[in-house]
Amino acid sequence: MAQHTASSILLAMVLWLLPLCEATSGLTQEAQALLKWKQTLPTQSILDSWLSNSTASQSPCSWHGITCDSSSSVIELNLSNTSLQGTLQHLNFSAFPNLLLLDLNYNHLTGIIPETIGLLSKLQFLDLNINHLNGTLPLSLANLTQLYELDLSENNITGILDPSLFPEGIERPKSGLIGMKYLLLHDNLLWGRIPNEIGNLRDLTILQLDANGFFGPIPPSLGNCTHLEVLTMPENHLSGIIPPSIGRLTNLSEVRFHTNNLYGHLPQEFGNFSALTILLLSNNNFSGQLPPQVCRGGKLVNFTAAYNSFSGPIPISLRNCNSLYRVRFEHNQLTGYAQDFGVYPNLNYIDFSYNRMQGQLSNSWSACKNLQSLKMAGNSISGTIPGEIFQLKQLQKLDLSSNRISGEIPPQIASSSRLYLLNLSSNNLSGMVPSGIGKLSNLEILDLSANLLRGAIPYQIGDCYKLLSFNLSNNDFTGTIPYQIGNLASLIDFLDLSYNSLSGEIPVDLSKLNNLMCLNMSRNNLSGSIPNSFGAMLSLSSINLSNNNLEGPVPNSGIFNSSFPLDLSGNKDLCGKIQGLRPCNVLVIKQDGGSNRHRVVIVIVTVASSVASLFVSLVLVGIFVFLSKRKSRAPEQVSISSSKRENPFSVWHFDGRIVYEQIIEATENFDDKFCIGEGAFGEVYKVVMSGGKEYAIKKLRCEADELDMESIKAFKSEIKALTETRHRNIVTLYGFCSHGLHTFLVYEWMERGSLGGLLRSEVEAMELDWEKRVGIIKGVAQALCYMHHDCNPPIIHRDISSNNILLSSNLEAHVSDFGAARFLKPESSIWTTFAGTYGYAAPELAYTMSVSEKCDVFSFSVLVFEILMGKHPADLISHIQTCEVQNMNFKEILDPRLPSPTEEQNLKELGLIGNVAVSCLQTNPQSRPTMRSIAQVIEMATTHEI
Repeated sequence: MAQHTASSILLAMVLWLLPLCEATSGLTQEAQALLKWKQTLPTQSILDSWLSNSTASQSPCSWHGITCDSSSSVIELNLSNTSLQGTLQHLNFSAFPNLLLLDLNYNHLTGIIPETIGLLSKLQFLDLNINHLNGTLPLSLANLTQLYELDLSENNITGILDPSLFPEGIERPKSGLIGMKYLLLHDNLLWGRIPNEIGNLRDLTILQLDANGFFGPIPPSLGNCTHLEVLTMPENHLSGIIPPSIGRLTNLSEVRFHTNNLYGHLPQEFGNFSALTILLLSNNNFSGQLPPQVCRGGKLVNFTAAYNSFSGPIPISLRNCNSLYRVRFEHNQLTGYAQDFGVYPNLNYIDFSYNRMQGQLSNSWSACKNLQSLKMAGNSISGTIPGEIFQLKQLQKLDLSSNRISGEIPPQIASSSRLYLLNLSSNNLSGMVPSGIGKLSNLEILDLSANLLRGAIPYQIGDCYKLLSFNLSNNDFTGTIPYQIGNLASLIDFLDLSYNSLSGEIPVDLSKLNNLMCLNMSRNNLSGSIPNSFGAMLSLSSINLSNNNLEGPVPNSGIFNSSFPLDLSGNKDLCGKIQGLRPCNVLVIKQDGGSNRHRVVIVIVTVASSVASLFVSLVLVGIFVFLSKRKSRAPEQVSISSSKRENPFSVWHFDGRIVYEQIIEATENFDDKFCIGEGAFGEVYKVVMSGGKEYAIKKLRCEADELDMESIKAFKSEIKALTETRHRNIVTLYGFCSHGLHTFLVYEWMERGSLGGLLRSEVEAMELDWEKRVGIIKGVAQALCYMHHDCNPPIIHRDISSNNILLSSNLEAHVSDFGAARFLKPESSIWTTFAGTYGYAAPELAYTMSVSEKCDVFSFSVLVFEILMGKHPADLISHIQTCEVQNMNFKEILDPRLPSPTEEQNLKELGLIGNVAVSCLQTNPQSRPTMRSIAQVIEMATTHEI
């Protein structure tokens, strides 16, 4: 009975399936292949028309994206820009013998490109641009000899393994192994090369491999593809020279090699490209001269050679190339004269900043009617600014900074109504600022610093309501600060009026700048009191009012709760609860003719706490000495005498000796039980003074009762860096001491310890929710932005890591450990031995001793990923670098110990921060963003402005 029932059920199923079999049995093999592929893909509406019974003819010719020839054979599969998801691995390419076009660009395809794609023997057009494909480039592509367009840009594809380069005895990995680590032998990258077989595609007119993970040289065999018109492979890791065989491609109209590691001289054959319209070579290591006939055909529109080491004169053919639309030469060693440039009726953008150009500005620039951006900073250009430049109706950016330009700012400046960036800093400009500058209603960035400008600041500047940053420092402006500056409600970056001769009181209206982060009015003759409303400027992260004639009480709220003593020092008689100032109930009587160098302090009330005496002595002995040295602007000298063991940093005298004894007593002569950590140059101790005030003491390690030179160097670096910095996200240094056997620094105490310690703790890491982690990232970004862009000279930390980020009781980030910090002098490189923490250090430190602020940018990105992941990112960093990750799914890497972000906005915020971090991991340091732009993007992301 059971057997009969089973037979009946089986018969019923066969009868039910029979119509389906009949419906599909008549399908062409192409339709069957497409339906089988569809079954492996996620359900998506774009493929709804792909049905087995959709047409009477049972062919796919009416399906979406399918085109057939007269015999109903599929010749085109075009699903571009349809948000298609899935992989290509289950598409049977052998079922399409007549396919001419395969266009799947701008989708969400993942996985590898199958080797079977080489079976499409008649294929002429292949576009897989902008997907998420990975793996290696199939060698079978060389079989597609009829291809005339191949575009694989913006994926994560890498090249093939070249087995011929393996020495004897080295095991050869299997080609096609996805996720295999790249192998380096004798500096030859064996994995990731563009195969030389690509030269078999002799009919190619377009080859685009942009933004993938290709390594190694450009294949010389490309010289066989003599029909090529477009050749682009930027944003990879290509190295070596441009092969001379490229000179045979005389039909080239577009060449893009930018953002790689190419080097050497350019082939002179580049002058053979009479059809050339676009040539992009920036962000490589090219040297030598530019090809003399680079604009031979007179059709060149876009030429960039920025961030290389090109030298010699700019070719005449280029200077006279009036077809130019966009030109970039910046950061090379090119020579010539500014007046030699011609007239370019189509020119929109030109930048030849930071070269060796001389001569004077020509008024011929006024004939470039479409010019929007003119940048020539960092050269040796002299003469005056032609007024005609400001009559360019389209001009938006003008940067003439760091030259030798003299004379006055032309009154025609009022005509530049579209100008939003004006940088004339570091020149020899004189005279008064024209009042017409107030008509620049679109101005966002104004920098006139470091000139010889004089007179009053025009009050009309208050009409530039879009200003984001405003710098008039290091001039000779006199008179009062116009209250109209308080109308600049958009100011967010900084307002710097320091190093002038401004007088009068600080306008109360400045407190209306509710978005301002940095305010500097130091080194003027300002008088009166600090407006109490300044305490309500909650956005301020840095303020400097030092070296004026200010007096009276300091506001006790806002930024003034975390101000540094140096920010308010050198004034007439300020008082308040700020550390370093006398309480307002303390009377100061000056002696010696009112000199500030000696004061008798009469205390009206009894100071009951030894904390006050600790601080007073630290200020008088330590920080006051720092200030004196800083005023003198003389570099600190360090020397160790063989006959004396006294350290030159010994500045503890008077009450300082008492404080020294208090610290020794509180730590029981630095007993191990007070030690809370250990670093490269010593130990860190927690000290609780009488009264309960807590401090952190960094004690340098001594060998045989002597400080080694590395410790002295680190000690000096940390003191100098921290006395030059004043920021709420940088740890405060109260003082330092070298006496007898003990050399140490005294810091504010950070209750929660290091960020690294919290992230490693399963319990404490849970306190760092997503909001707090974003706040920490934001704080570190602002601190580094301040060090790189607002300190003069800029400071490079060189050792950003989670262990060097300390957290206060409210989990606010403070950058610490400046032992490896260096000051960056303009137009110079720092050559140094390795410093930093492995796993955070920038890759260029492995092969060069040249250090720039971009080393901190790289370390910051590693730190960001560590904060997001809850652990050091390790291999993820190398994966991002080698695979050029695009549109990374950050939700997958977030710390699993925390609940996933609940609000869509929170996830978007984390994604934006993650994308910023990805951009900081560029192998070429010059391709990384600046900390200023990073801090601004993060600020906008966290305030939901983007």
